[in-house]
Amino acid sequence: MQGVILHGGQGTRLRPLTHTGPKQLIKIAGKPVSQWVLEQLRDSGVHDIIIILGDNNPNKVVEYYGDGSRFGVNITYVYQGKARGLADAVYKVKDVITEDRFLVYLGDNIVPYDKLSSFLSFKGSASILLAKVDNPNRFGVAIIKEGKVVKLVEKPKEKISDLALVGVYAFTKEIFDVIEDLKPSWRG
Repeated sequence: MQGVILHGGQGTRLRPLTHTGPKQLIKIAGKPVSQWVLEQLRDSGVHDIIIILGDNNPNKVVEYYGDGSRFGVNITYVYQGKARGLADAVYKVKDVITEDRFLVYLGDNIVPYDKLSSFLSFKGSASILLAKVDNPNRFGVAIIKEGKVVKLVEKPKEKISDLALVGVYAFTKEIFDVIEDLKPSWRG
């Protein structure tokens, strides 16, 4: 299985820390956040990593991770440029994904190890990791009916679900056909 780490976005809410580089390289407990993500993927058996670069000093990411060998993984870089959402970022790896199933992990999030390990054997064409939260209006949330996700809503004004998206997704290659038919949201 391949792992895709999203390393884009401007990190505007973290300024001035992100004026000189991506938010995913900000150190937490001695390591960049995205290194925790990379090591978690590696420790779960995912050694073929694709890092999607944004336009906030992507050279710093490449300089830090190199080819991935010092972390025990193989890294391929894909340049997204200006952040245009999750679907655009995922679509950028269409020609780099060589296996039918792959994980997408936001490079500025960390989930418990046991959650990721159990997620690797997902069923179906797409799956997302969710977490119960007390304040769903701060997150994207999933609406579930009969055990299936039927809708995702970004920062709902009213409580419609307490299941927040945590930034870890699993897909088969079918996702690329779905993305081709998507229309951009009101945010573009």
